[in-house]
Parts: sequence; C-alpha cells; structure tokens
Amino acid sequence: MTDYAEEQRNELEAIESIYPDSFTVFSEDPTSFTITVTSDAGENGETVDATIKFTYVEKYPDEPPLWEIHSQENLEDRDVEDILTLLQQQADENLGMVMIFTLVTAVQEKLNEIVDVMKNRREEEKRRKEREAEEAEKVAFQGTVVTIENFLAWKAKFELEIAELRRKRQKEEEQAGKPKLTGKQLFERDHNLDTSDIQFLEDAGNNVEVDESLFQEIDDLDLDEDDPDFDPLDMGSDED
Repeated sequence: MTDYAEEQRNELEAIESIYPDSFTVFSEDPTSFTITVTSDAGENGETVDATIKFTYVEKYPDEPPLWEIHSQENLEDRDVEDILTLLQQQADENLGMVMIFTLVTAVQEKLNEIVDVMKNRREEEKRRKEREAEEAEKVAFQGTVVTIENFLAWKAKFELEIAELRRKRQKEEEQAGKPKLTGKQLFERDHNLDTSDIQFLEDAGNNVEVDESLFQEIDDLDLDEDDPDFDPLDMGSDED
C-alpha cells in the first residue's frame, strides 16, 4: 500500500532544498505551496516570471496535484494559457511519480521560450516600422500616381470649386452694384448688339431723315478739277 503522505513529505523537503529562495509554504492542511519560476535574462536583460501555487491531493502522486498561476510578470494572457496547458500535459505523462520538479522545469523552459519570442516580436515590430517609414518616404518622393479614377474625381471636385467661386463673385458684384462695362465687354456679353443697327433700319422702314443743313451746298464749293492737287477727299474741309 502506497504511503502518499510519506512521499509528499519527502518531495516537499527536496523541493525546498532545490528552490530555497522561491519556495514558500502556503498551508499545511492540505499541503499547499508556491514556487516562483523566472526565465533566463534576454539580450536586453528582460525576464518573465510566474509564481505557481501547487496543492497536494490525498492520493498524489497517483493523482495529479492542483495548480494555478498565483501571480505573473510580463506575461500575456496567451502565455498564461500556454503554461497551464503545458502543466496538464506534463502531469498526465508523470502520473504515479512525484512530479513537482518536472513541472517546474517544464515551466522554466517555457518561460525561456517566451523571452525568445518577445525578442522576435520586437525585431518584427522594428522591421514593420522600418517598412512603413520606407513606404511613406516613397509616397512623399513620388507623389500620388495619377489614374483615370483619381483624375476624374479631381476634375469633378475642381469644377465644383470653380462654379462656387463664380457664384460667389457674381453675388458680390450684384451686391456692390453692376460696374460700368466698356463697349467691348457689352459686345462680348450680348451678341445681339452686332445686329442692332440693322434692326434699327428695319424698324424705321428705311425712312431715315437727313438734315441737309449739316452739309455744304455743292455749288458753294470752289472746285477746280483741273488742279493737279485736287483731291475729292478734301472737299469737305474748309480753310480758316
């Protein structure tokens, strides 16, 4: 018949001698204790640790002990879950034998792996930031690549902005009063002006009165057609 209490006392003494600085008795009935497991230091001196609370059951080691993560430092939730899963696997493989040292050793190795993973995570994060910085620099240097889609979007936006500017300018002009336009500006704004004279003649029925007093009688003009200096274009001018 197995003396479970004797096996438990012997293991407890051995564990206390192996982990004198991290072993703490939590209670004696049932026997419960904690062991703090710390990883080896990483390149930058970083460590992770977990304090595991073990409790002997009556038929330990034929039945596995109870355990829980009593406290931890620098571990993520997924790391804690991985450690609990590892403890269960190791306990199933070592039933019938005292196993606390085996369980603690497995956790120690797992914590060392986590430190290595943390290093890889930092390096990957560093590479990711470097890639993002390089991409941002390329975008700043090259500018935006013009495609049909973004050109049409820009064109539509530009036309809306121009239309809005014209509307505001027209409103400002109306509020300030219409400025006096030149003949050219009037002509450019109203192409009906180029037919206004013709329309005037049509409306008058070609009956346009001429004030003949404005013209000098032809008989009063002293014309000498034999004069070599005679110029018909000068006959409307008078000598003072």
